[in-house]
Amino acid sequence: MDKVIVKVRGEQTGADGETNAVEVVAEGRHYYKNGMHYVIYDDHMDNEAISTMLKIEPNCLHLTRHGAIAQDQYFMNGVESTSEYRTPFGSMKLSVRTQNMEIAYGTVSGEIRVDYAMAINGMWQSNNSLSISVSPEASEVGRLN
Repeated sequence: MDKVIVKVRGEQTGADGETNAVEVVAEGRHYYKNGMHYVIYDDHMDNEAISTMLKIEPNCLHLTRHGAIAQDQYFMNGVESTSEYRTPFGSMKLSVRTQNMEIAYGTVSGEIRVDYAMAINGMWQSNNSLSISVSPEASEVGRLN
């Protein structure tokens, strides 16, 4: 596994037109298996770890989270996917309709951009964008070049 830095920026625009953004930078691991890239990193919510795995294919992003939040969601252009989003406060049905997705991934690093509409329990909630950047950790650059 290669050590990587994962930068995630999410933006959400609700019915009131207000946009909220969240950014996460984390150390993670990358590996390549059966034609797919896997990136694993920990996110945190209220000091509790959330293990996150991204499975990256040429035309699909699969997001799996375990811990304080549990979720299994995929994104593919023009496709709606539904999952159960579980938190310590309860669960909800989360649906995403991917409007546009661009994946540019090399050997270890890459960029992913996803624009999608989100519904919670069947009711439209917001329009969202997710930008993910994966790059080799500084100590890995020499080994990977």
